[in-house]
Amino acid sequence: MWPKLPQVYLQDSFRSRFIRMSMPAPPRLLDLAGQSLLRDQASAIAALEVLPMELFPPLFTAAFAGRYSEILKVMVQAWPFACLPLGALMKEQQPHQETFQAALDGLDVLLAQEVRPRRWKLQVLDLRKNAHQDFWTVWSGTRASMYSLLEPEVAQPMKKKLKVDGCKPGPKPPLAPVEVLIDLCLKEGTPDESLAYLIQKVQQRKGLLHLCCKKLKIFAMPIQNIKKILKIVQLDSIQDLEVNCTWKLSTLGKFAPHLGQMGSLRRLLLSHIHMSSHTTPAKEEHCVNQFTAQFLRLHHLEELYLDSISFLEDRLDQVLSCLKTPLETLSITNCLLSESDLTHLSQHLNVSQLKDLGLSGVNLTNMSPAPLQVLIERASATLQDLDLDECGIMDSQFTVILPALGRCSQLTTFSFCGNPISMAVLENLLRHTIGLSKLSHVLYPAPLESYEDVRGTLHLGRLAQLHARLKQMLQELGRPGMVWFSANPCPHCGDRTFYDPEPILCPCYMPA
Repeated sequence: MWPKLPQVYLQDSFRSRFIRMSMPAPPRLLDLAGQSLLRDQASAIAALEVLPMELFPPLFTAAFAGRYSEILKVMVQAWPFACLPLGALMKEQQPHQETFQAALDGLDVLLAQEVRPRRWKLQVLDLRKNAHQDFWTVWSGTRASMYSLLEPEVAQPMKKKLKVDGCKPGPKPPLAPVEVLIDLCLKEGTPDESLAYLIQKVQQRKGLLHLCCKKLKIFAMPIQNIKKILKIVQLDSIQDLEVNCTWKLSTLGKFAPHLGQMGSLRRLLLSHIHMSSHTTPAKEEHCVNQFTAQFLRLHHLEELYLDSISFLEDRLDQVLSCLKTPLETLSITNCLLSESDLTHLSQHLNVSQLKDLGLSGVNLTNMSPAPLQVLIERASATLQDLDLDECGIMDSQFTVILPALGRCSQLTTFSFCGNPISMAVLENLLRHTIGLSKLSHVLYPAPLESYEDVRGTLHLGRLAQLHARLKQMLQELGRPGMVWFSANPCPHCGDRTFYDPEPILCPCYMPA
């Protein structure tokens, strides 16, 4: 047995350990070396030629934070990795205009040289703020292997050139362009100085600096300004496009040729396109054809979101027939559709592999439920999320689609708020879907029996009782983990009121 230590010894030991823990860690040799270099900018610049690559990230971080513009310019030219993730350093609240311009100026000097430096490795300048988040911190440790993605490919051994009499050396191969990766958000308001400066550099070094954009969001901005910017973007680099503008159909027609050049597009969101009352039917048809024809060139499109599009009625088949590949996501919200549109949708080949289907805000009250039943049936093997909110679906229609819902083996989320459904149909839905092992969340409307009057006044007590009944059924059927909760829009402000099981009320219901 170990001898019992004196109490005083234990207290002193604990106290000394606490003092050691509370003392700040001494600066590391790496930090001291960086601070020493930055104190003498001339020496730092001269040392870059022989500086070990491990020192570049911490020194660059310190130079960026301290706004050492001249060092930044030279470090960009000597950067020893294939990618410089500058965007991760450009925090939202941190002023970076001066240092950002310095980095671009360094790249500009580099591109102006006919013979590039011996240590040239930079291929990509990444300005995306959510990319390579941990690059700058990991290099302060020893986990350099994480950055294989930022390293250039291993150079192939150079083959010996054969000397042939009478042959002159061929022309020099063109210099490879540097790619600048950026997520663009085009909107009116205060001009983005950083973007303006970047565009200027891209225009000056045309062919040597490629502006690549994976995510592009367009808000309220004149179409002329949008077209000017898109002229200098490598449109085939865009994979995710959101057009959140209130455009006339004719404006969409002007934008359409740019859409057709986005051959790598995987996700398209288009909202609020309306038709002018002065547009002739011929002009309208021309604009629609001009837009839908672009889908023929989008061979990688997987997700399509159409919201508040006024020209879709009786034309949905025209849009779908131009799609070249099956969709994984189709969301058509707040649009007018005809029954023939829904029939074409249910029969189209490109919806047989849907994972997400949304028809929120599409009025189905006076339509036959058969096309919707066929649509769900055809996608039942892959469908994961289904949104039928605010569709005006009645009891009789809902009953028809229940068997198809019961076959959606991959379904995880089902939402159908805003539909006048009775408690009996809700209970029937529960019985049809109880065997879907992956279904975890069902968002249902307040059943008809929970309203006090035709004006839509909810009786919260009744709703709580009906909700408790559904939870009891889930318990009895062996699926207590499946979450069912109700949400209804407030008749005063439109915000949703949730019930699970107690109401989470919007401010309109709160006492004054």
